[in-house]
Amino acid sequence: MALRRHLPLLLLPLLVLAPAAQGQPVEGTVIRVVDGDTIYVKLGDRVEKIRYIGMNTPEIHHPTKGEDPGGREAAETNRRLVEGKRVRLELDVRTRDRYGRLLAYVWVDDVMVNAELLRLGYAQVMTVPPNVRHQELFVKLQREARDAGRGLWRGV
Repeated sequence: MALRRHLPLLLLPLLVLAPAAQGQPVEGTVIRVVDGDTIYVKLGDRVEKIRYIGMNTPEIHHPTKGEDPGGREAAETNRRLVEGKRVRLELDVRTRDRYGRLLAYVWVDDVMVNAELLRLGYAQVMTVPPNVRHQELFVKLQREARDAGRGLWRGV
């Protein structure tokens, strides 16, 4: 009987993500920017913590290392790109990481934020198979940002 009472709660994540599993986009509104590669998005009547796929930015809240150089700049750039905006989440093969965060390529209109952070030089490529759909593009954008000395690559 207790399982029957909690079944709707257990099925809710599947219902919200079902369109994405069928190739349809999941859309929501960014309600909080955590750092350069993590945001909270309101999806329907719940909130999901989203981790960008394929890239990594310097930390600003690491429990043991503290703040990495460039972390605030990466977070601020991410904030300018997504804060308060409607986003479309593109999922890949693995939908969640070991911390339970939803893994996604995040789009604002026709701009993939993951790629834009790499292009601007505020992120580095971090490939974690099986989520490799845009890996070639990400490597190209990182190389161009590094060669041009953009963002975190300035003065390197």
